[in-house]
Amino acid sequence: MPEQDEQETYDYVVVGGGTAGSVVAARLTEDPGVSVAVIEGGPSDVDRPEVLTLRRWLGLLGGELDYDYPTTEQPRGNSHIRHSRARVLGGCSSHNTLISFKPLPSDWAEWVEAGAEGWDAAAMDPYYDRLLNNIVPVDEKDRNAIARDFVDAAQRATGVPRVEGFNKKPFTEGVGFFDLAYHPEDNKRSSASVAYLHPVMDVRPNLTILLETWAYRLELDGERVTGVRVRTADGVEKTVTAAREVVLCAGAVDTPRLLLLSGIGPKDDLTGLGIPAVHDLPGVGENLLDHPESVIVWETHGPIPENSAMDSDAGLFVRRDPGSPGPDLMFHFYQIPFTDNPERIGYEKPPYGVSMTPNIPKPRSRGRLYLTSADPEVKPALDFRYFTDEDDHDGRTLVDGIRIAREIASTEPLANWLKREVCPGPDVTGDEELSEYARKVAHTVYHPAGTCRIGAPDDPNAVVGPDLRVHGLRGVRIADASVFPTIPAVNPMIGVLMVGEKCADLLTRPTNPGVDA
Repeated sequence: MPEQDEQETYDYVVVGGGTAGSVVAARLTEDPGVSVAVIEGGPSDVDRPEVLTLRRWLGLLGGELDYDYPTTEQPRGNSHIRHSRARVLGGCSSHNTLISFKPLPSDWAEWVEAGAEGWDAAAMDPYYDRLLNNIVPVDEKDRNAIARDFVDAAQRATGVPRVEGFNKKPFTEGVGFFDLAYHPEDNKRSSASVAYLHPVMDVRPNLTILLETWAYRLELDGERVTGVRVRTADGVEKTVTAAREVVLCAGAVDTPRLLLLSGIGPKDDLTGLGIPAVHDLPGVGENLLDHPESVIVWETHGPIPENSAMDSDAGLFVRRDPGSPGPDLMFHFYQIPFTDNPERIGYEKPPYGVSMTPNIPKPRSRGRLYLTSADPEVKPALDFRYFTDEDDHDGRTLVDGIRIAREIASTEPLANWLKREVCPGPDVTGDEELSEYARKVAHTVYHPAGTCRIGAPDDPNAVVGPDLRVHGLRGVRIADASVFPTIPAVNPMIGVLMVGEKCADLLTRPTNPGVDA
């Protein structure tokens, strides 16, 4: 279709109405003199109970509101993992379980060490205090009896402290119910869109949300990004121009994808695909991070009580290495038999069951996102290179996790609920066979990050500086999980919200009027 010449101009153009984009747009439009356009590829979440009801999250995976990115062949992992990325206002905060952890001081310290000057815990904690989301511990009425007994058994089996309110103070170990961004009275999400956009979207004339509009190329004038080329749901193509700045909040997959399609990235890769390289930036798409986890499943003697916030309401953190600044093994406790991947290799789903999912808080494997075609319609390749770290830290973490999970399962009061171990099964006991099982059935918790990482100005592999400006370009910043230089030891959604708050602050503080001339 030929490109039309239609053009719209706003002060700021925010690409992505997701977790960070909702924050940035809401904060910028607090100034009635500033106009903001949000380009969102999906529909609104308003009046969509299947989105707004937290406990219905599983039904969103792989559906019409999921971009559903595949994984490349993983020689040491599971090649069948589908990475859900939400195609709806609120982004993945409209799609995930809303587990809410403030990143730990040791997480921010890693960022500073990686070149993110000014991103230490003391500087970042105030942004947590500004968040508008309703972040509360799992409500008493949602604390399922078997989840309560998991907490008791895990505390007894591991000796870690019981935690009530993981965000009250930093921790290295602990077991308890999570904090969630939700409204317990009706199980409604307190997503980024619900907390930041719903209250203002109909009352701020300076906020324009372009729904079902897909950004496929940045427009540049020399080294300055001037706007975004988009396609609407009815096929109209137009340019959305930013008088001040473009802020990329499309996430750890689609932000680097947009940069690469615009000719911003590793020069040789781009020219090999026939994309004119307008700005050689080797780090775009590199440093792909995730929190992989495996699963161990038990059949229960019968059905589990129905009450729950979202079927994975409690968890455990362990620090195996006393020298680690934070936890180095985590578990989600699922009140459902989570057997999608085990079934692929021959296991059967029990009629009733529960799962523990050993998770790697600080994975050492690093992957890469790259394009395979210049066609914007072709999805990028996601090669996480799971379990390829030199010392096999990641694989060994899962083996340790399965062993600890079995100890918890044999401890009362949880043991009384459990009929048998379904997978990997009690006969699988050796390190090598446990490792092979754990890696084959590994899945993602949907935490891709790191593909446009923050770093010092002289770091050749960094994509943005501590001010979130893209190195070597003007008029463009990035605020989403792609800027993470390392992944937090905890679920990262709150970290992404805090990045959004920090970005808005960088754009609006008096010493920086947001004109990146």
